[in-house]
Amino acid sequence: MIGRMNRIDSPYAARRARLAAQLGAGGIAIIPTAPVQPRNRDSDFPYRPDSYFYYLTGFDEPDAWLLLAADGRATLFCQPKDAEREIWDGYRLGPEAAPGVLSLDGAHSVAELDALAPKLLENTRTVWYPFATHPGLESRIDGWLQKVRARVRFGALAPETQRDACVLLDEMRLVKDAHELAIMRRAGQISARGHIRAMQRSSAMLRAGQDVREYHLEAELLHEFRQHGSEFPAYTSIVAAGANACVLHYRAGAAPIKDGELVLIDAACELHGYASDITRTFPANGRFSGPQRTLYELVLASQDAAVAATRPGARFNEPHEAAVKVLAQGLLDTGLLDRNKVGSLDDVIEKRAYFPFYMHRTSHWMGMDVHDCGSYVEPGEVGQVSERTDPLSGEVIKDRPSRILRPGMVLTIEPGLYVRPAAGVPEALWNIGIRIEDDAVVTEAGCELMTRGVPVAADEIEALMRA
Repeated sequence: MIGRMNRIDSPYAARRARLAAQLGAGGIAIIPTAPVQPRNRDSDFPYRPDSYFYYLTGFDEPDAWLLLAADGRATLFCQPKDAEREIWDGYRLGPEAAPGVLSLDGAHSVAELDALAPKLLENTRTVWYPFATHPGLESRIDGWLQKVRARVRFGALAPETQRDACVLLDEMRLVKDAHELAIMRRAGQISARGHIRAMQRSSAMLRAGQDVREYHLEAELLHEFRQHGSEFPAYTSIVAAGANACVLHYRAGAAPIKDGELVLIDAACELHGYASDITRTFPANGRFSGPQRTLYELVLASQDAAVAATRPGARFNEPHEAAVKVLAQGLLDTGLLDRNKVGSLDDVIEKRAYFPFYMHRTSHWMGMDVHDCGSYVEPGEVGQVSERTDPLSGEVIKDRPSRILRPGMVLTIEPGLYVRPAAGVPEALWNIGIRIEDDAVVTEAGCELMTRGVPVAADEIEALMRA
């Protein structure tokens, strides 16, 4: 977050200039930050600013608004200085200091917002704001526009159009700049250290004959995140022992971690507003069994194929398709799928026969939000629509050309296999859940994995857990 009283120039001012240039003549953007969220009675959840607002300002205080005109003039509304409230709630930058610190053209107390916003909206043509992101925002803007229209008899012109600012900001945020990538690399390094601590804690406690619980490993993650300056976990940590790993969004609980089981950890930190996202699966005692290693090597091979497919010019769907092809062949080879029932590899893929064992996508965008904004459809090809019938649900699906990958885009690569007890499934493979996930930034030559500070090769994991 921002350094107190240290001037912020690039990259926030540069981003505002880029956005202003896209608003069109007479355009104005209204971007609020997130409200404080009460947890219970007198306690609030830890505060995090709205991602769009923070992207444009670097300002982390609640109850703030940015109004940005097409000519580049940026006005902030923020909490005023208040000595008494600052004793209770902490330091406030205040509107007097904000322009100099944040490189803004002006700032006012947020208490003046309803009085001054209509004046800033007068004689503009288009109002841009993020649609469907802040409950009540549209109604509040309507109230300001009513005040503008009340002045038309005095020559005031009211905006004619309202447009979704997310359309512009999502495209801007999809390609990360050097400032963003530096933070994300650091977040990935911190998260990787957390995974290493959790792996080693698991094997050490089991060797010592101690009772190991999922929350013991979560504690190692959280300690490492905060130890190195992360403000929050990027999402609720998944620490899943044994059969729990077959629940995709399982939360770390009190379940025992048993010798001979696998542990799946999907956990990572958020640093200065940017997320990381790592999943590793490892043997609780530090040694893979034969069946565990067989499936683990299969998932790792599928990730390798997806990584090789992640390169500039490729489509967003290609890493997923590459992973599915490897996983489908592996399901046939291991007997998890019966060739006599499902047919050839092409049949398995076409009919999605792999779905009981692999039911999620391989990638999503990454950035300020762990599932970051940005269209998955190539903008210039939106009109190219084809229809198909899903072989499992029977639903008619409209397909459009997926996004072309370009340098600076960041996506996860996270194939997995989840084997639950079922008829025809070899018992040696029951209750094995495996996912391997890394964060990849597309480069000119291919992609860079920013989260390989924690190993993925089975032999390296075993060596690490012996240390």
